[in-house]
Amino acid sequence: MRKQSGTEVFRITGARQGLADDVRGRQRRYIISMSVRTVSVVLATTLWNVERHVAVVALALGVLLPYVAVVIANAGRENAPSLPTTFVPAPMRPALGTAPAAGPAEPAPEPVTDPGPAGGGGSTRPAG
Repeated sequence: MRKQSGTEVFRITGARQGLADDVRGRQRRYIISMSVRTVSVVLATTLWNVERHVAVVALALGVLLPYVAVVIANAGRENAPSLPTTFVPAPMRPALGTAPAAGPAEPAPEPVTDPGPAGGGGSTRPAG
């Protein structure tokens, strides 16, 4: 069976995170941010009569954090821009029977005349 030309090759490094892992990560971020909100509200109530400026900052954090946590948790699945592209074109292979392109052929060596043992017209042999 022949491979079809133009098929797409998948690179595993460009694969997205699984859906279950993505949901688990969102839930974890939401729980952490809500825990920080709870701590800040408790801190605001305990410090209200002791250190009012710190209590106001903690209360503001407790009021604003739920909005930020929901926006972060509901963010869609997005591709990271630093990852390579997912599809890589298949390498082109030459067809059978085609010779690779070669440079100019080397010239054949010129024949050298061997004078022979007596110095008279001897045999011809290629150099090299």
